Amino acid sequence: MKKINDRTKMPQMDVRKYWSVMTLYERFEHLIAIVLSAIISIIILFALLQLIREVYELLVSKVLIAPLDHGVFQVVFGMIMTLLIAMEFKHSILKVLERQPHVVQAQGVIMIAMLALSRKLIILDFSKVQPEKLAALGFVILVLAVVYYLLKKGDTGQTS
Repeated sequence: MKKINDRTKMPQMDVRKYWSVMTLYERFEHLIAIVLSAIISIIILFALLQLIREVYELLVSKVLIAPLDHGVFQVVFGMIMTLLIAMEFKHSILKVLERQPHVVQAQGVIMIAMLALSRKLIILDFSKVQPEKLAALGFVILVLAVVYYLLKKGDTGQTS
């Protein structure tokens, strides 16, 4: 069984070690990232508590009445996707703290955009949406997936 002390990569760099050689802007950026990370953590916690409460209420009231109601599933999965987007956003901020390359940060932004559009597709009422809007959303997701693939391919150093 692995122990936490056996890991090779620590979650954050040792800031105290590099603080004296960091520029004023790097210090500022680091402090802002810490504050944003804390705020997003609080938002994620409250959103999770709200999700738990909503799912409980849906289980007690609406699902027992109409267990296959599409609207119920749209609400629940929309809330879950919102939490996933927030967690990915927090993860991208943590990469700033770890001083990881900008390619990795760009991948995170593209991933957040794909998650947000996927959430939009999940909560969309297809009976009321125009086909052009649906095609545009699909096209944007496809373009983001291609950009993500190219960034990932360039990051790993693959050729051809």
